[in-house]
Formats: sequence, C-alpha cells, structure tokens
Amino acid sequence: MEKDVIISIKGTQKYENADPDVIELVTEGRLEREGSSYTLSYQESELTGLEGTLTTFQIEPERVTLLRVGEYNSQMVFQEGRRHMAMYNTPYGAMTVGVNTRHLLAELDDQGGDIEIDYAIEIDHAIAGRNIFQIKVKEADGISLKQ
Repeated sequence: MEKDVIISIKGTQKYENADPDVIELVTEGRLEREGSSYTLSYQESELTGLEGTLTTFQIEPERVTLLRVGEYNSQMVFQEGRRHMAMYNTPYGAMTVGVNTRHLLAELDDQGGDIEIDYAIEIDHAIAGRNIFQIKVKEADGISLKQ
C-alpha cells in the first residue's frame, strides 16, 4: 500500500528560561505500509529551515525512527521510556545527542492517523531541551497544496 497524504505537523521546542518555540507545517507526503510498519515521508521546506531535505518517519509497533537526508542528515530513534544516541550532521559539523523519549503514541492505519512524540534532547548528558511532535496524517483524496 502506498498513497499520497496530507501531513499536519506541530512541533514545540521548550528550553529553560525561554518561551516555547512552535512551528506548524502542512505539507504533502507519502504513506506506505509494509506488514505492520508504516513509512511516512515528505520534503522539508524553507519554513523549517531544512529546505532540500527528505524527512522520513519509520513507524513500527513499539518504535518510531526519524531519518533526514539532504543538507542536514540525522537519525533519531524514539522508543517510550528508552534513551537512544543519535548522530546529527549539520553544515557546521556533526554531534552526538541523546534522545530520551518520554511519551510515544503512533496510531496509523491505511487512511492515516496520529503520531505524538514527546522527548528530551541531551547534549553531554545534560538536558538541552524538550520537544513535542504532534503529527496528523490523512488521505489526500485528490487535494493538492500546490498553487
């Protein structure tokens, strides 16, 4: 199964002593199913500062993996109650960060669904910030966001 979808993403970044930074994005993407796993992918835009990057979420029953390929390459694994190390490549260099998933919800079927990921980023074993992804996926049904 493979189909065009509309993806609504709300990302919230929280840092100590700062107001939360919220970004909302609605974009076209692809949803694919292989067995009990789903793959959700979309092209980043100028709005996210990651233009030219393909973002892919690999959704498995107990784990979600975020892959970014392009100018900014990264791989992050989200598994509730677990801490995973992630490599984050930027044009300024690479760094290793810890990803500690506090909450993970992934309810997808062939028509779409919801993904919520609440995680802390650790740099040198100190919490650098908390991020929350709220993602809604629905069938495109011939709807196009292009003008």
